[in-house]
This record gives sequence, structure tokens and C-alpha cells, in this order.
Amino acid sequence: MKTTVLFFLFVSNLALTTAQAKSFVYCSEGSPSSFNPQLVTDGTSTNATAQVIYNNLVAFEPGSTKIIPQLATSWDISKDKLVYTFTLRKGVKFHTTKYFTPTRDFNATDVVFSVDRQRVKTHPFHDVSGGKYEYFDGMEMGKTIKEIKVLDPYKVQFVLNTPDATFLANMAMSFMGILSEEYGSKLMAANKKSDMDTMPVGTGLFVFQSYAKDSVIKYTANPQYWGQHGNIDKLIFAITPDANVRHQKLKTGECQFANEPAPADIPEMQKNPKLTVMKDAGLNVGYLALNVTKKPFDNLLVRQAVNHALNKKSYIDAIYMGNAVIAKNPLPPTIWSYSDAIKDYEYSVEKAKALLAKAGYPNGFETDMWTLPVARPYNPNGKKMGELMQADLAKVGIKVRLQTYDWPTYLKKASQGEHSMLQMGWTGDNGDPDNFLNTLLGCGAVKAGSNYSKWCDQKFNKAVVDAKVQTDIKKRTALYKDAQKIFKEQAPWVTIAHSTVFKAMAKNVKGYKIDPLGHDLFTFLVIE
Repeated sequence: MKTTVLFFLFVSNLALTTAQAKSFVYCSEGSPSSFNPQLVTDGTSTNATAQVIYNNLVAFEPGSTKIIPQLATSWDISKDKLVYTFTLRKGVKFHTTKYFTPTRDFNATDVVFSVDRQRVKTHPFHDVSGGKYEYFDGMEMGKTIKEIKVLDPYKVQFVLNTPDATFLANMAMSFMGILSEEYGSKLMAANKKSDMDTMPVGTGLFVFQSYAKDSVIKYTANPQYWGQHGNIDKLIFAITPDANVRHQKLKTGECQFANEPAPADIPEMQKNPKLTVMKDAGLNVGYLALNVTKKPFDNLLVRQAVNHALNKKSYIDAIYMGNAVIAKNPLPPTIWSYSDAIKDYEYSVEKAKALLAKAGYPNGFETDMWTLPVARPYNPNGKKMGELMQADLAKVGIKVRLQTYDWPTYLKKASQGEHSMLQMGWTGDNGDPDNFLNTLLGCGAVKAGSNYSKWCDQKFNKAVVDAKVQTDIKKRTALYKDAQKIFKEQAPWVTIAHSTVFKAMAKNVKGYKIDPLGHDLFTFLVIE
């Protein structure tokens, strides 16, 4: 069957809406680890890169997981589901910046350049910035894609090795943003290839201007942007790690949007007539990863003991202020194929002690735990949660040293497996179970760096890999339910919570929609 998706994305030739252009200050909770979305997996970095600077061939419709055209106007899928042919939008301009002036429009060579940087090890930019592509490799996109063909300047074809039920949704994810091949050629000639990831050039609504580390990022509206948009002329990220300070800045008007508000501040925000507070069920999970490559977490009994030792309900009450539910699966309950039949580990000091004794640790042991340095929807206060976990584990004889790093360092060290226990979490990127089970727990994700437990179980991996290439939704569901059962028995994580997401902004901010995939989208915002 041949499927053709017609161009229906909102398009406008207007440089701005009729509303007067405005500045918008966004209080961000942390600093980005890179300005290239190919290199990041965290929401903090994605908001500062993919959501402002870049476009993809396809995108998710704001507020949903429906796939719509973006830099591609349409696509055809072959009957055997092995060939995807994208027709590209004409007249799209790359950013003109103080360090780059494009001489041509976006075309098919930019698509090949962008994907092959991640896919082909001999690509001249593959090893730049470390050559680590957690999403692309963790989701085994390199195995999925057989080749990419330029059919003409505005038509590009992806040939797959096997059918992949997740392919189109994956193409809409931030790591598939389109870079400029012409900019890359200029940087190669100047021997400045690393600038690709620190001085970005895209086709998105906002043009990068400057970054003062851990302080502020500045963007201006792209005067040649191809699509419809709101009236923000200047976008400023005020990096403000403390949630209480973000709240104060929002109240005083220093920022118009406070990301990741503290749960304790929500009631006051809701009462403030100058503010708008939105909420929605998050497509997320917060967890404690147990590094199975380090003793004693290579022992299943120890991992199960830690699961019994942690009082998750107390964290829901103290950390989330009740705005979350206890997690028993790595999938959130709002996603299809979630298995409600799974039984969680009950909180039991006695069972935890018995398992430790059976494992050969009757007196417990000493270890370390890394606590999240930034507020995330799945864990709004890593330090406080760490202290509660530390106290719980002490009751069963496990002495825990708490430590942390700045956010980019935390992510880098965690991907390398330097931790023993690690607070982490995830907000789904495409609404597919594969984005949780394979990206976070698959064997391919161990090497890629997104599998923080470093756990590779062959039965689990076979289930998620088979599900990915299976197009029958019932068969995919059955495989994912099998995978969840294996995960729970093997306990590479302690699943903690699925949280409610809150967004707080000034009353005059209009057009914002909560993204089920966890991003903050600025394209259609209007400041009254």
C-alpha cells in the first residue's frame, strides 16, 4: 500500500503576526549540554536547541503525538514498508548569523549530511564532540536504515533493512533535526568542525545569538522563517537552577515562564491572578538506576532488596506533594501496552534485610548515590529525595554517600557508567513504548549511554527488538508486556513515580499548549 500524506501544516508568508513583536524571558532550570540536538537526550538541552533552532522532516502536532509535515511536505511509504520517500519543502532558508551566511536554500543534501553524521563512522563530523549519539545508537537507527538516497534536490529516500513500526515517529524526534551541510563544509575548510555544536545554524524560528555559561542564552526571531508563528522577537533563556528563585522571578515579571515549578509553590501560583498554571498527566517515569556492572548491584538479590527498602509512598507525599502516582513499570500508565498485571515490590524492611543476608551482605554495605542537580518533572527535588532514600537504605544496613555534579557533567559521567546508583527519569519523546523500553533498557542503549543501569538481558532485548519490527499492534503489545515482566523480575531500576506536569507563566502569555512529550514549544506563543 502506498501512503501519501498531504501538506496540511500551517504555513504563512508573514514575517510576524499582526501582533506587535515582544521579548520573552524563559526561566530555565539548567544549562544545555550542547547546542546540537543529535548529542542530547535531556529536556533541558532539547528545549534550548531542537525546540528553537532546528526543524525536522516531520514533527509532532503541538499538544499531541500526531505526526505532521515540517521540512517535508509529504511522504510515501512502500507496500513492504521498507522505503520512505520524502518530498521536501522549497524556499526554506538556513539562519544568517554573525558567523555564517548561507548561499543556498535547504535541500536533500542537508538531510543526508545530518543523518549520516550519526550513522556513518567515516563521516567527517561523526567523531566531533566525542562521536556519541545516544538516541540514534540507543534506538539502533543505524541498524534500521540501510541507505539514504538523494532522488533530486527536493526528494530524499530512506531505505530500511527491516520494517520499523517506530520509524516515522523517530524521525519527528529532536535528534533528527536538520543541520546545514554548507555550514559544515565551511567549518571543515576553516578547521573549526566543533563550532557545529556550539555555534548552531538551523532553519527554526529562532537564531542563536550568544550563550553565557550557566547564566543566559539569547536568540532572535528568524526574519526568513518559512512557517506561521507568534510574536516573540527576542527569546531569552535565564538559567535559574533554584525553583524558588524561578518562582520569584515569575512573580516580579523578570521572566514570563518558569519551567519546572516546585510542587510546594503550585498552590500559591494558582492563587496569583497575574499567573496561569496549567497541568496534565506526564508521559514520564522517575527512577533509581542500579549499575549492574558494579558490585554488589550485579547481584539480583541486592537489587531486589533495594526495591523493597525504599518507601516510595513517602516520596510521593514529601517530594511531589501528592502530584504523582507510584511507578511499578518503566512505562507510564498513559501509554499503550502498559501492563497493569505487574506486581510491584512492597515496602518491607524485613524482606530487604532477608534478601541482603541471602546475597551475602547480612550487615549491608557502603555505596554511593548520585542525586539529580536540576528539577525535572519526574523528580522535582533530587537532593531531598536522595536524603530520604539514604535514610531508608540505612534502615537495612546500606550506608549511602550522596553526591552530584552540574547537569552536563552529571549526564556525561552517567552515560559512561561511573555511578553505582543514579537518580534519573524520562519523558517520552514519541508516544511509543519503544522509546522507553528500548531506548532506556535495550542492549544497544548500554553502549549508546542512555541505559544507565548498564543492564543487558537477552530475553528482554529480544522482546523489544521483535516488537519494534512488528506492525501488528496486538503482537507488539504482547511483546512489550513480556518485556515489562522480565524487567520487574530482574530489577535494574527502582521505579519511583509518574508525575503530573505543571507549567507556570504570566497571564499575558497566550498560545501555549502542554506538550505530552515534555518539551516547551515557543513557535506559536503570543505575548499580549
